[in-house]
Amino acid sequence: MSSYSETRSPLPLLFRRHSSGEIIKNLASVSSSLLPAFGTVVDEGHLHLKKYVIAPYDRRYRWWQTFLVVLVVYSAWASPFELAFKKVATGSLMAVDLTVDAFFAIDIILTFFMAYLDKSTYLLVDDHKKIAARYLTKLWFPMDVASTLPFQLIYRIFNGKLRRGEAFSFLNLLRLWRLRRVSQLFSRLEKDTRFSYFWTRYCKLICVTLFAVHSAGCFYFWLAIHHKSPENTWIGSQVADFQHRSIWLGYTYSMYWSIVTLTTVGYGDLHAVNTGEKVFNMVYMLFNIGLTAYLIGNMTNLIVHSAVRTFAMRDAINEILRYASKNRLPEGLKEQMLAHLQLKFKTVELQQEEVLEDLPKAIRSSIAQHLFHRTVEKTYLFKGVSEDLIVQMVSEMKAEYFPPKVDIILQNEIPTDFYILVSGSVDVLVYKNGTEQLLTKLGSSDMAGEIAVLLNIPQPFTLRTRRLSQVIRMSHHHFKQILQPNSEDGKILLSNFIEYLKSLKQEMLGEIPFLTELLSDLNTEHIHSNEDPHNQEAPGNRNLGVKEIPENSSPWSSTFPVRVIIHGHNPNENTTEGDMMGKLVYLPDTIEDLFRLAEKKFGKRGSIIVMADGSQVEELNALRENDHLFIF
Repeated sequence: MSSYSETRSPLPLLFRRHSSGEIIKNLASVSSSLLPAFGTVVDEGHLHLKKYVIAPYDRRYRWWQTFLVVLVVYSAWASPFELAFKKVATGSLMAVDLTVDAFFAIDIILTFFMAYLDKSTYLLVDDHKKIAARYLTKLWFPMDVASTLPFQLIYRIFNGKLRRGEAFSFLNLLRLWRLRRVSQLFSRLEKDTRFSYFWTRYCKLICVTLFAVHSAGCFYFWLAIHHKSPENTWIGSQVADFQHRSIWLGYTYSMYWSIVTLTTVGYGDLHAVNTGEKVFNMVYMLFNIGLTAYLIGNMTNLIVHSAVRTFAMRDAINEILRYASKNRLPEGLKEQMLAHLQLKFKTVELQQEEVLEDLPKAIRSSIAQHLFHRTVEKTYLFKGVSEDLIVQMVSEMKAEYFPPKVDIILQNEIPTDFYILVSGSVDVLVYKNGTEQLLTKLGSSDMAGEIAVLLNIPQPFTLRTRRLSQVIRMSHHHFKQILQPNSEDGKILLSNFIEYLKSLKQEMLGEIPFLTELLSDLNTEHIHSNEDPHNQEAPGNRNLGVKEIPENSSPWSSTFPVRVIIHGHNPNENTTEGDMMGKLVYLPDTIEDLFRLAEKKFGKRGSIIVMADGSQVEELNALRENDHLFIF
């Protein structure tokens, strides 16, 4: 049985030749390895490790590590302090030190039972021999042992036999090796989304500063206490007989000097007197240069990062104001531009595309279904269609926000998209004789722009928001692609569209050109499509004087087919002006149907189809929108 019981590997490891049970364990281990990086505590009690082996992400072990960090904070303060003030090292703090060392000794023992990650296989190793061999051969073991030995107690036991007792005081500084645990804790908290990154980094910077001030002050006092002439020191020149004064008096003077030097204030009341102190001051001030740069750089980065969006918004607004002023834009248009930009920054966390652009398409589609599926179902156009069509439509829709009094659609613009209102309210406007008239209002689940898209005509209305509104947008191209293979849903959409056009107010109907003829043709088309699916009429009979749309082709049978202009004569013949203009029709499915259509329109049946340049047409699929065809 392999000692590699669980994985924390990338997903490709799941596809190795394992049994089904091993694959399940691999999946569980992958989850346990990924989630802790984002702050999720994973309970690995379900992992089948060997007996007496601790999983690295076990909840109880995490709490133990957190408790040790608290003891590390004490060690970081006590080690320099006991170096400078030896009396507390062998007196009041000795019992506390021994207790703390005992806890870290227990942690050393626990390390021999903690599984580790094999970097070559990305599997958790739970074999006791391998765990012990790894720990004993690393630098961690001797340093952990050295930082745990009670050197002050050893010094007291051998006091009188060993003359150089100061060596034991410096060995006591090995306990600072435990500070690596604090660094690991901050690294884990910075990745934990449950904690503020700003305040985590801020606390880390404060801890670094306090430790530097404390350590420098304690070592500076140690220099004074061990000088051969105590009165010829930085503190001896200010405080007489300072060696026998209160410990906290000396500590206060040390902290005062360290902080004044770190902040480069330099009052001059405490200064280096002998050569050793001057050398230490030079080293400390050089260190302060790097520490100050580190602190200022990090704080600046944190503050700027929190305000970068504000700076970007102000710059963008200034650019818009300069652009509007340079081009002398109307005040109303300038206000719309500013409102849209401000809304963009206020709702940046709500912008679907910006937030989800890095996610896989399946996840984006699932989110879109959750947010907008019910809204699309309520719209009149999609009532009664299949669930599959709605799912496909929602997956291709884009969400947008619009501030109040901003135009979403302009009258007479090219129909490229239609919109479904999710929330908010909009006005449907029309310009007549130079004045703006309100036709109706739209609310949640209402559609706008679909008339122009479905009939392939310029937008008949202007759409303007009344208040903050969210819409989902569907492009004409994607709508055609999705509807193409769904002929039954196309018939339902056509029926819904016809009923909607009939229900429009007379004021709106009057703004759609040739709608009277169009409604008549749509009714005929709907009846024929239900009776004979092979003989469907076109819903686009727009009598533009010289152009007609035939009654025997349907945009729903092939979803917005190609429109062409047919002529009933040879392009080289001399014809009247009326014959030259031709008729606009939807391209039928076959050449034979095209001949029948031409016979109906021109009263004579042709046998040849040529283009304007004289080339003969053999395949209808080769034709494009608005091509001129001559049938004779």
